[in-house]
Amino acid sequence: MNRYPVAISLGAYGADLVRERGQAVFIPLLADAGVTRIELREELFTGREDFSALAEAIRAQGLECLYSAPLELWPTDRRHPNPELESALQRAHACGATWLKVSLGHLTEDSDVAALADRLARYDIQLLVENDQTAQGGRIEPLVRFFARVEALQMPISMTFDIGNWMWQEQSASAAARQLGRHVRYVHCKAVARNAAGKLVAVPPRAADLHLWEQLFRHMPSGVPRAVEYPLQGEDLLEITRLQVQTLASLGQPEPQSTEALSHV
Repeated sequence: MNRYPVAISLGAYGADLVRERGQAVFIPLLADAGVTRIELREELFTGREDFSALAEAIRAQGLECLYSAPLELWPTDRRHPNPELESALQRAHACGATWLKVSLGHLTEDSDVAALADRLARYDIQLLVENDQTAQGGRIEPLVRFFARVEALQMPISMTFDIGNWMWQEQSASAAARQLGRHVRYVHCKAVARNAAGKLVAVPPRAADLHLWEQLFRHMPSGVPRAVEYPLQGEDLLEITRLQVQTLASLGQPEPQSTEALSHV
């Protein structure tokens, strides 16, 4: 059986804990747990980080690096891409990231998608656009329109498919996978439930969730990297992380080929 690459979005360990300890502290744990890629979260930085030291620590453990920025490509009523994209690219580069993850924002017919090429040309970083939880960036139709334009322009921009986020806008993850799956190069895995206050929250997957995820992966490139973005909490974080990595690494395996019995001559 193949073992597909698994990432950890550091928010899985809880925002307060990650801010308190710093994101660099989790690097050895991820490596020991069999993780392939670390997802740094910009919103969990405290302003005291040494990005070059962080990049070196990630490289030393042999991990890939993805930088997640809470940034919309298109702010409201703006034709050109968000000017803050440049600084996000700079921070991602400083951290040694190969990928930068952002959300779509307010895409319109007038949005200058082609202008992204100039913004990205100076960096050896691939842009990944994620479906978020908003009306503008968390519905299927705007993302289909965006990637149709990206494809027509032959731009190296791909999708982060967040399985759970579709719930916030009452979208079908299955329909999204059918329409967008070929653009996906990274998957955020999380189950979703309502808490006591009726609010949607990320939760660890049950067997039914894992079965659904198996079906979704069939619409995406084989072996697409997938990330834990649900809570990883407990006394033994290494063992908890290792178990979830093993679970996600096995999802989306090819179905075994059946062999027909030989017929009598």
